[in-house]
Amino acid sequence: MRVQTFSILAGSEACNARCPFCISRMTPPLGVRLKEPAVNWRNFEVACRLAKSCGVTTAMFTGKGEPTLFPDQITKYLEKMGKYEFPLIELQTNGIVLAEKIDSYDRHLKTWYEKGMTTIAVSIVHYEPEKNREVYVPYKKNYIDLPRLIGTLHEYGFSVRLTCIAANGFVDSSRTLDKLLCFAQENKVEQLTLTPVNKPDAEHNGHLESWNWTTAHCLRDEQLGEIQAHLESNGSKLMVLGHGAVVYDLHGQNICLNNCLSVQPDADGMRNIIFFPDGHIRYYWQYEGAILL
Repeated sequence: MRVQTFSILAGSEACNARCPFCISRMTPPLGVRLKEPAVNWRNFEVACRLAKSCGVTTAMFTGKGEPTLFPDQITKYLEKMGKYEFPLIELQTNGIVLAEKIDSYDRHLKTWYEKGMTTIAVSIVHYEPEKNREVYVPYKKNYIDLPRLIGTLHEYGFSVRLTCIAANGFVDSSRTLDKLLCFAQENKVEQLTLTPVNKPDAEHNGHLESWNWTTAHCLRDEQLGEIQAHLESNGSKLMVLGHGAVVYDLHGQNICLNNCLSVQPDADGMRNIIFFPDGHIRYYWQYEGAILL
């Protein structure tokens, strides 16, 4: 069975952003809490072997919170998984602590690069700082200096991906997509991913505020259709990933039109193997029954 990605939950639900669409608010905790959790390293070895046997080429550090808040744990994961030699190792982050405390994270970034991390994916909602501030850090006066962060990560040797959540009122048309594209090219961003904001099919799990925000800001069918048509007519389709995401070259910029929280029971393989610190291994975020171990 082929699997695309090996996702490793680093850290806990603790986060320094206030995203109204946060997945951790809309999916069950599944053993993840606010304090740095103890890791079942025995089962992590099992997860690594399983991922390797399933042909995984990309391992991704992610979290139900912000993984960079626990940098030493990321380093330990990298040390444990080194012998499995995953070619691509990525980190998903909101970038806040990396931008604001770069001196403190210098040794961590150097170590992560030396131990095989290849890509840092920074989550955004827009190319304008104020739009990003509104979503990620509404409690602050200013958003991070994103261009500077991208440049700094490049200096360490990392490839950078901007993972943009496409939402009504933010990036929601071909016009705003082209402006985002220009921002990415100006900052020499290697990859750009556009993921339409979505709400799970299940109930809101008690997080009505997140449910309401995602319901109000989901792209309308005509908005998503216009973006897809723009990519099809002006870009070159490069590949279709197993879960349906499509990668294009648009004016020389790599861009992937992704989907989120998708469930494909008829697929030949799994999209994800997801390792939780308590030792459980799952293949969907939002369903407690999607468990391997």
